[in-house]
Amino acid sequence: MQVSLGGDARPHVTATKHGWSGLLGAGRGWCSNSEAMETDERAKQVKRRFKRAVVEPKCELDHDGAWQLLIATILSAQCTDARVNMVTPKLFARFSTPAALALADVSEVETLIKSTGTFRVKAKRIIEASATIVEDFGGEVPRRLEEITRLPGVARKTGNLVLGVAYGIASGMVVDTHAGRVARRLGLTEAQDPVGVERDLTQLFHARSWIRMSHTLVLHGRYVCKSAKPRCSTCPLYELCPSAEQLSGGQPPKGRWTARADAEWTTVQSRGNNELPASAARDPS
Repeated sequence: MQVSLGGDARPHVTATKHGWSGLLGAGRGWCSNSEAMETDERAKQVKRRFKRAVVEPKCELDHDGAWQLLIATILSAQCTDARVNMVTPKLFARFSTPAALALADVSEVETLIKSTGTFRVKAKRIIEASATIVEDFGGEVPRRLEEITRLPGVARKTGNLVLGVAYGIASGMVVDTHAGRVARRLGLTEAQDPVGVERDLTQLFHARSWIRMSHTLVLHGRYVCKSAKPRCSTCPLYELCPSAEQLSGGQPPKGRWTARADAEWTTVQSRGNNELPASAARDPS
C-alpha cells in the first residue's frame, strides 16, 4: 500500500491484492454530495471530541515488541484482551523468541493458550507464523502490509495493528467488532464488512490520524458504545451521533460533553474497572 500526502490533502491509497480494488476515493459510493459533506463535518467533530475523551489511546494487549504483539493479536480472536493478557506471560516465558515458538510442541502450546478459545487452531497459527518469520524474514516481523499478511493467521486487522503499534507505520485502520459498530452508529460508514469500514474511515481521516483513531474507536466501543447496552446518556459524542436518540430510548445526555469526555477517559485509563456512573458526567458547574 502506498500513501502520499500533500499538505492537507487526503491520502490517495493505491490498492494491492491485500486491500480493496481501485482508488480509495471511490469509497463511500452510498453518499450523495450533501450527505458526504455532512459526514466529513461529523468526522471532524468526532475527532475533536475524542481527543478529550481518549487522551492517549493505546492498544490494550500487553506485549514487548512486534512479535509478542503479533502473537497476542492472533490469540485475541473471539477472546477479550484481558484474557489474552492473563495467558501471554506464561507463553512468552516458555517461548521467548519466534525461533523457540516455531519449534514448540503443539500440545504444550495448546495447554498454555487453552483459555483463549479455539486453542487448537490458534496454537497451529502462532507456531506457523513464528516459523515463517524465522524462515522468510530473518526472525523479524516484517514492516510491510503485503508481507505481514503472508503470515498464517494474519489478515488486514492484525497487520494494521502490529505495523501501527510496533513500528508506527500507518498502513490502514484497525477495524474490529468495536470499531465497526461505533463507525456505523456514528454514520461514518454503512459497510458491514471490516474492509469496507476501513475503506470509508481512511477516506474520512488523514493518514496521520489512522493509528490514533483506530485505538480510539476500539476503546470507545469497548467501554462506552457497547453492543447490547450502549452508554448513550454519558457518551461525549451524543450530540453528534445519529443513532443516540434511538439507542438511548430518548434519554437526553447528562451534562456537558466535556464532563462526559473526562468521565470516559477515567474509564479508559482504568480499563473499565472504573465504570461510568450516571453522576460522573454531571456538569460540575
